[in-house]
Amino acid sequence: MVNMNLRMHCRMISKGDYASYVLGVDIGGTHTNLGVAGVASGKATLLYSTHFQTQELSSLIPAIRDTLEVGWDRWGIEVKSGCAGGAGPALACRRSRLTNVPWDLDADEIEREFGFDEFYIINDFQAIGYGIDLLGEGDLLQAKAGWRSPGETMGIIGAGTGLGKAIMIHDGAGYRPHPSEGGHGDFPLHDDFDLDMARSLRGDRKTPLSYEDVLSGRGIEGIYAFLSGREGKGTRSREILGAEGKAALISKYRLEDDLCREAFSVYAKCYARCAKNFVLDCLATGGLYIAGGIAAKNADIFLSSKFQEEFLNAEKQRSLLERTPIHVILNYDVSLYGACHAATIPASQG
Repeated sequence: MVNMNLRMHCRMISKGDYASYVLGVDIGGTHTNLGVAGVASGKATLLYSTHFQTQELSSLIPAIRDTLEVGWDRWGIEVKSGCAGGAGPALACRRSRLTNVPWDLDADEIEREFGFDEFYIINDFQAIGYGIDLLGEGDLLQAKAGWRSPGETMGIIGAGTGLGKAIMIHDGAGYRPHPSEGGHGDFPLHDDFDLDMARSLRGDRKTPLSYEDVLSGRGIEGIYAFLSGREGKGTRSREILGAEGKAALISKYRLEDDLCREAFSVYAKCYARCAKNFVLDCLATGGLYIAGGIAAKNADIFLSSKFQEEFLNAEKQRSLLERTPIHVILNYDVSLYGACHAATIPASQG
């Protein structure tokens, strides 16, 4: 039996209020979250969600079983379709070899196990894309103003255990999220400081330094360790270096400890460089959405001069970047909203 946390998103649940029910799943390297939504008039409303530690799961099957049992035992809810967003490339919406997760996803296996009419798999940042229109005003922080024309391409980027991206392309009827594995692209180096940091972060590895190596939680830890060796220990170094969750402590003390503050200053600059290159790569002048737990917990770094100046640091296309709005997604449930919404769309149309 794996540990499960349950959250209620709807105060009162009445089985008769919905025509059907769907399962949405968000799988990350650290957390796996599942939600059951009721569907009425084509709209999915998240009713309850369950939360697991990914590394404690041997597969997704036990988590689905425990989640569905909650709905059946309490309200007689029967789920017949679902969608999972996983951190990794999805093959024909049926299979995915997940990144930073010790098990794979197989839609055929899940359909057989639970008798689902349909279950399919998408990239986790595609799921976020499906959830953006379901966010409320308080779920977003405007990090940079801009202006956009209808139908312009948008981008989604976010860091956590790894780094994810998705491209939002308008097809004439609405936006459709398209997956990307750009988080594994090589991180660009500008000067001697970057080169020294890259050597420190890469260690004994022979492979190039990726965006994910710098902008993930382990990237924050690596930047802090690099600065500690370069500039000396901070007032919280003994506690941080001896802890298991170093990135969380660096974030916790970043407003009071100089070394933590400097680590996040470097991190913000690196994040801006990645964001800028992504906007230029896919011409996302319609806007950039920044997702992920690190962004939501440290949203003010995207308002900093380090981030803003580096984002606009492009000699020939500065005007394009100036007009691109940036928003930070503060609601961590956006992935579940999106996965549940995607589960209401036939795979052939998604």
